[in-house]
Amino acid sequence: MANPTARTRGTGSPARRTMTAAARAAAKRAGRPARPERAGRQEERTPSGSDLLVEPPADGWEAPPEPQSPQSPKSPQSPESFESPEGKPEDGAPPREIRRSVLPAVLGVVLVAALAAAAVLGWQYRQGRQAEQARGEALAVAGKAAPVVLSYDYRHLDRDFSRARALLTGHFRDQYGKTTKAVVAPTATKYHGVVKATVATPTDGGAPAVSVVSATPHRAVVLLFVNQLTRSTQVSKPRLDLNRVRMTLTRTSDGWKVSGVDAL
Repeated sequence: MANPTARTRGTGSPARRTMTAAARAAAKRAGRPARPERAGRQEERTPSGSDLLVEPPADGWEAPPEPQSPQSPKSPQSPESFESPEGKPEDGAPPREIRRSVLPAVLGVVLVAALAAAAVLGWQYRQGRQAEQARGEALAVAGKAAPVVLSYDYRHLDRDFSRARALLTGHFRDQYGKTTKAVVAPTATKYHGVVKATVATPTDGGAPAVSVVSATPHRAVVLLFVNQLTRSTQVSKPRLDLNRVRMTLTRTSDGWKVSGVDAL
């Protein structure tokens, strides 16, 4: 059933129309549409083309809220609103402070690795240079030591053995002293033995037959071709023996010394 008051134009007290208009104005400011039935009633009650006089309430109109700028710190669209309390963006990207702290650490690791690689390469280069130097030194020492260590004369055995021991080191020096004293000296004295050793050389007068098998800065192995000429009362004429000798040399505080001799 229709509202009887809707059929009568201009009916209703002025105070009621004033309160209804004030309610509509307040609803419009708050962003809420007026209730349909009340709005309909008001449209029916308000004559077309007439002006409404709205009296302000006793405590005054409430000021509408001011719109906030997108750049305001409290605006929902500001960059700070997308960050968590710890300073980390909500999209999962690491904060700028973490990236700045990780970069020096990565650079430090790369620098340490580069320095380590340079140290290894430098050590290998130095070892190679020292090994090459050791080859030349051991080769020269072996060529001079072989004739002394492998020669003796029954007429001055003590002098020959003493000169040989000065070129030896380690366990081989002790073994040489025992062997020459217990075996070589009695036999050479009894049969007037004389052994003269020389490093073989080519017939055309080239370099002696000496070569380095292996070498490190502190140890070297040298292969020599040695000729031994033996005289004694046991043989009617001098006997020539062609021998291959492997000589081991060790670097000591007194220089390169012979630490082993093996006949091949």
